[in-house]
Amino acid sequence: MSSPHMGGKEQDFVNEAFKTNWIAPLGPNVNGFEAALENYLGEQSKVAALSSGTAAIHLALILLGVSKGDEVLCQSMTFSASANPVVYQGATPIFIDSEPDTWNMSPEFLEQAIKDRIAKGKKPKAIIAVHLYGMPFKADEILEISKKYTIPLIEDAAEALGSTYKGQKCGTFGDIGILSFNGNKIITTSGGGALVTKNAKVKEQAVFLATQARDQAPHYQHSQIGYNYRLSNICAGIGRGQMQVLDSHVGLRRKMNAFYKDIFKNTSGVTVFSEPDPHFFSNHWLSCITISEDAPFAAESIRLALLKDDIEARPLWKPMHLQPVFKDALYFGESVAENFFNSGLCLPSGSNLTKEDKQRIINVLDAFITSKR
Repeated sequence: MSSPHMGGKEQDFVNEAFKTNWIAPLGPNVNGFEAALENYLGEQSKVAALSSGTAAIHLALILLGVSKGDEVLCQSMTFSASANPVVYQGATPIFIDSEPDTWNMSPEFLEQAIKDRIAKGKKPKAIIAVHLYGMPFKADEILEISKKYTIPLIEDAAEALGSTYKGQKCGTFGDIGILSFNGNKIITTSGGGALVTKNAKVKEQAVFLATQARDQAPHYQHSQIGYNYRLSNICAGIGRGQMQVLDSHVGLRRKMNAFYKDIFKNTSGVTVFSEPDPHFFSNHWLSCITISEDAPFAAESIRLALLKDDIEARPLWKPMHLQPVFKDALYFGESVAENFFNSGLCLPSGSNLTKEDKQRIINVLDAFITSKR
């Protein structure tokens, strides 16, 4: 559905690492990859390259002082990696419903949750908002609430590298931003992620914690708990090559979104997920559709029709408040996220889909739609 797409130069950086014996979680590729990301993101960003986006969220929580007994407000409609690190810290996630325009955290329900928790003497320690499927969240509104109640914002841009809101790159809005370079992302380092900050000292502390928190000493000395979260120089070499084709990959993903709009343009009851207004620019990491209740078919029937021809499609993220592991968590909202989960589908979206791949998709979907008329 979203496979890795190499640009051709990645192997050069990897070969150089082997040639110079930089086979370690540090080296020229790590430095070069961080510099390339900082240059791309702008906004005086400082980037620490890490082993995963999940590691970046975990470190962000630590750096913001989240610890046992604290509460963290988290978007419900997201991948579990947005919420799991909260539990790593012994803290409690509280889930917030989506709003219908961007499918992201509802500012209305976010503020409702904050007021409720403050009234009960439990002011939340942080907010984790996600740019779902590459679609920017309503940054102005979320940031206003974050500042109003002095609750720091962790910006989960794992799916949104290359997306912008009002011209500003996603990953640069929060007190701390995070990126992912997992194998299915817009660019990949095989596995990897990054922490984004505007504060050089925060980056320095993130790198310190990510390298087992080793103190400055001739021997191995540790004054606090650290983690093995640094990105390797080999994987960073892949990332340096991928940065050269990032904008191209964004363009190709956006073309896939237009591809589906064309397929479904005359199909009643099908909506292709797209930007609510020109302030939002999505990389369309995954192209998604929702099916209305009055449509003559359901999302699952489309998924099965594609699967029959060995084409992968997948339901939208199941909201965290509906997951068995979080069944006892507090939830603020209605049923917006739940309705999207029940009616939505992620479609093949890779930037490396061939003409033949696309024709197979067209053939299956056209035959399916025709059979339902």
